[in-house]
Amino acid sequence: MNFKKIILKPGKEASLQRFHPWIFSGAIAEAEGSPEEGEIVEVLNSKKEFVAIGHAQIGSIAIRVLTFEKEDIGTSFWEKRLNAAFEMRKAIGLVAGEQNNSYRLVHGEGDNLPGLIIDVYAKTAVMQAHSPGMHFARIEIAEALKNVMGNELENIYYKSETTLPYMADLGQENGYLFGGKDVSTIAIENGLKFHADWLKGQKTGFFIDQRDNRALLGHYSKGRKVLNMFCYTGGFSFYALQGGATTVHSVDSSAKAIELTNKNVELNFPNDPRHESFAEDAFKFLDKMDDDYDLIILDPPAFAKHKNVLRNALQGYQKINARAFKKIKPGGIVFTFSCSQVVTKDNFRTAIFSAAAQAGRKVRILNQLTQPADHPINIYHPEGEYLKGLVLYVE
Repeated sequence: MNFKKIILKPGKEASLQRFHPWIFSGAIAEAEGSPEEGEIVEVLNSKKEFVAIGHAQIGSIAIRVLTFEKEDIGTSFWEKRLNAAFEMRKAIGLVAGEQNNSYRLVHGEGDNLPGLIIDVYAKTAVMQAHSPGMHFARIEIAEALKNVMGNELENIYYKSETTLPYMADLGQENGYLFGGKDVSTIAIENGLKFHADWLKGQKTGFFIDQRDNRALLGHYSKGRKVLNMFCYTGGFSFYALQGGATTVHSVDSSAKAIELTNKNVELNFPNDPRHESFAEDAFKFLDKMDDDYDLIILDPPAFAKHKNVLRNALQGYQKINARAFKKIKPGGIVFTFSCSQVVTKDNFRTAIFSAAAQAGRKVRILNQLTQPADHPINIYHPEGEYLKGLVLYVE
């Protein structure tokens, strides 16, 4: 174990002593040996005492910490971390269940593997790197994953073109690292079927993080006319149908998303006349729609990916929620979400408060929502709590 050294400025090891997994560029005093992006480095305090080992990268987050112990980073390390993640998913009942065969196996910092996402759809694992270090380690990680999951795994698909834009410069493309023949793209969540399009779809192919929230929506849907905005693959829509909604309308600006929504609805409720979909802009649809919906889902893509656009994002959340509040029938329910990591729970609630005041409606909070257990939050890394949601009753 002979890694290049990163020396911190005096006192900058304090957050690492609290096991926070990021080191910012401003904390670094010097780098010995000029480490390259994605290289494994050893981090020392100003007295040159060992602190951590991590992946170096260019940018504000200069190092993502892999371990706070002196240990080699190889197949056995990846196996140990992946096995811990796999055992946790077994413990919460997500592995090999008849009602669920889709779950997040690795959630970056939440599973002490910063920069790595792995989602499982039936027998296929979709791996996504969010850091150069994890990209360079992808083959080792894939081998370790096969060893850990055994017969539970038949395919590993690597999909990082959108999360690592420079992949093409390295001669690397999305593709199978293992298996890849006769792969089924139909997975199961809470007994419902859906197409997981990891080849062309967003993220790893489906938004697994809304599993529990979709189930809750089914509970509220009976007898209601439901509008699912930003529907993408239609997850909330087919849960609403299962829950007994009288009508479900799905809206997304992407015609491809609407096509996938229709396929997913058809998988579960073939020829069901209760469902209709619209490829339209969400704001325009809300402006022209009638006020006869009594359950509206607002699950937009991240309005803010960086702090410098936070203000505009909060205005966006306020604007779209105000329109929904104005149009929903008295006694209606709104499921509203933010998946922007830089938007805090307090930020989001303030935006929703402002929207309710602007609409002039009485609004009560019924449920406060977050990400499910397979998207765990490292207690030392609160930034990992990215999904925020509210279920609101509108008089």
